[in-house]
Amino acid sequence: MSDLLPVDDAIGRIVAGVEPLGVETVALDDAAGRVLAAPLTARRTQPPFDASAMDGYAVRAADVATVPVTLTVIGMSAAGRGFAGAVGPGQAVRIFTGAPLPAGADAILIQENAVADGDTVVAQEPLTAGRHVRPAGYDFRSGAVLFDAGRRLAMRQLGLAASMGFGALAVRRRPRVAILSTGDELVPPGADPGPDQIVASNAVAVAAYVGSLGGEATDLGIVRDDVGAIAAAVDAAVALPADVLVTIGGASVGDHDLVHRALVDRGMTLGFWRIAMRPGKPLMFGRIPRTAGGMPPEMRVLGLPGNPASSAVCAIVFLGPLIDALLGLPASDRSEPAMLGADVAENGVRQDYQRATLAMGDDGRRVATPLSSQDSGMLSSLAAADCLIVRPPHAPAARAGDPCRILRLP
Repeated sequence: MSDLLPVDDAIGRIVAGVEPLGVETVALDDAAGRVLAAPLTARRTQPPFDASAMDGYAVRAADVATVPVTLTVIGMSAAGRGFAGAVGPGQAVRIFTGAPLPAGADAILIQENAVADGDTVVAQEPLTAGRHVRPAGYDFRSGAVLFDAGRRLAMRQLGLAASMGFGALAVRRRPRVAILSTGDELVPPGADPGPDQIVASNAVAVAAYVGSLGGEATDLGIVRDDVGAIAAAVDAAVALPADVLVTIGGASVGDHDLVHRALVDRGMTLGFWRIAMRPGKPLMFGRIPRTAGGMPPEMRVLGLPGNPASSAVCAIVFLGPLIDALLGLPASDRSEPAMLGADVAENGVRQDYQRATLAMGDDGRRVATPLSSQDSGMLSSLAAADCLIVRPPHAPAARAGDPCRILRLP
């Protein structure tokens, strides 16, 4: 087993030399899940004026230092329709949450502590200047850098970007991933398998994973076990404007591996093909040069094993970091701490990724419980899992309650 490549070394080789993809500008409505290509600097101040944080009355704190006191109501300030005048001694302006604070006022008497009577209001709470007021720039000011490049945009970031004054954003181009399934035994989803056939499910799962990371997947379909047919499919894949080719099935390198032969004939340089991990030892990585203008100079190739669980785990462990690198995201440890929900045996020489459910313990810590079956051909256990328990090589036996590391499943 000494020729097996450690997982971290394999990831390092896969992402080595990866340059972030080019930049495109997209409307804010289309930016969910995209990755910022440049820092984002606020174009405006939020709020742009001193604003009320509560419904009530805009007053001068000096007038209500001692209560009760009666004030004359001289107008109203609502969101989008501020009061144009100024608040003088003994005066108040009816105000609503988010409305501009009138000139002269410096505090808000909330309506729960006020008794209105026609054109007057009785203050029943003493106030200090600034009470219940959101000052201009309370959230952010124009010129502030609120996002660095490499930030993935979700609802929270997009809402802030809109407030900052942006209607469009410069983002990284989506990584393009071509997926090629091989095997005489495979039929497309929805088709009826023959006596010795099965439904091809891996490409669907990998494509969904690519989409969840902000990439674009192209399913090239199923190719029969014929070196000529595979070579033609590889030629078609290389001609695409894709950044990565993922092959599924035939990831080992041997006399009967037609995928490897077709890729090498097309000019692929093999990086490695055996990983010290379980599931998924036969994982192939290489690079195919390209000369066509307007496309990346080379295509990275990731050959996933055919077993469903192995294919999915290898996509998460290896394809995920590659897509992140293409998007300009910094390398990071994607694992999280948890504690075991059951005893686990000592581990061997391969890093183990055990499918597990995830729950919250009574003490607030996450509890990862491995599923009873870890067979690499079982999709049902993969679908039932919430995470993968990461067991390093030669890890000793551990008991329920011991700490562990997990990778969350998308």
